[in-house]
Amino acid sequence: MNMDDRHITVLGGGIGGLAAALACARRGAAVRVLEQAEAISEVGAGIQVSPNGLRVIEALGLGAAFRDISVRGRAVVLRDHAQGREVLRLDLGRLPAGQDYRFVHRADLIELLAEAAREAGIKVRLLQKAVSVTAGAPAMVDLANGDRVEEALILGADGLHSVVRPALNGVAKPFFTRQVAWRAIVPNVTGHPDEAWVHMGPGRHVVSYPLRGGDWVNLVGAEERRDWAPEGWAHQGDPDAMRAVFAGFGGPIRALLEQVGQVGVWGLFRHPVAQRWHGAGLALLGDAAHPTLPFLAQGANMALEDAWVLADCLASHPDQDQALAQYQARRRPRVSRAIATANGNAWKYHLRNPLLRGAAHLGLGVIGRMAPDRMLHQFDWLYAHDVTAP
Repeated sequence: MNMDDRHITVLGGGIGGLAAALACARRGAAVRVLEQAEAISEVGAGIQVSPNGLRVIEALGLGAAFRDISVRGRAVVLRDHAQGREVLRLDLGRLPAGQDYRFVHRADLIELLAEAAREAGIKVRLLQKAVSVTAGAPAMVDLANGDRVEEALILGADGLHSVVRPALNGVAKPFFTRQVAWRAIVPNVTGHPDEAWVHMGPGRHVVSYPLRGGDWVNLVGAEERRDWAPEGWAHQGDPDAMRAVFAGFGGPIRALLEQVGQVGVWGLFRHPVAQRWHGAGLALLGDAAHPTLPFLAQGANMALEDAWVLADCLASHPDQDQALAQYQARRRPRVSRAIATANGNAWKYHLRNPLLRGAAHLGLGVIGRMAPDRMLHQFDWLYAHDVTAP
């Protein structure tokens, strides 16, 4: 079925919002995107696109262009923090053909989606900050500039601080996990290979992988601490403070940390998955529905999956309420499992007792050598899943 009779407004010009707009427009819907920023752009950061997210990018017709702007990951390597000693290597080349694992600069993916949206005739309006929404037929969104927009369906792809989510679920208070994340992009002065490295240390770890043809390296460090740090990605940190936090890390990661000139820092908070993803004329997707901790690298991938499934449900059901109910039924159990897995991952990298850490690393190494496919395929439920399959 097509969506020629559907009119949709998307709040948010990020990965999830643009992908949803494009997926709906490809099926014939008339779509506009309201973005609060003055330009469709994204703060500098890298993201990992696993095979499940790649399936959506390919289904949107952007597979070849995406491969041109991304780096294919060859392995995921767990390393000890002190000298960078390899603990476990997961060879991504052992995955089935086509199940690429990709590293990309977030801004490059945003640009790719935005250009495709413009070519599809999607109207993108900038400097449109939403301050409140009201469910109904039509639903309404009030903007900071005093305008009011009415639409048959408003999609809340407006992220962590969504104005659509509380209209459906009320206000929920997240709680601080006592973990803080640091993020920076640095020149690849160490010849970092096309691999994702996880350097594991007591109470902290650093993830690194190359971007933009291998010229740059994305660094994400996580540390456990009691001090509260603001939530959100736009907070600037002190590079020397980051280096002090990870001062015990050696090997190539130390040289990369020395290159940090600008760094973001934010507190990691746990949010419940929204109970209601839809109401009269409203629906949620991405972080607006299910913010996740970054310990499974699935935030962007889950948003891409949401976008495709939402468009598929709207195209398959003439009744909008039934379509949105099916969308929530298809998505909520899966994202809940992914988020629960991410929540449980950090402690595995942060073992403080040196004897326990040594034993755990030894065990991982043995399993990796004796049963490499067992470790590689433990997340088949996540990476091998294809939401675009008929």
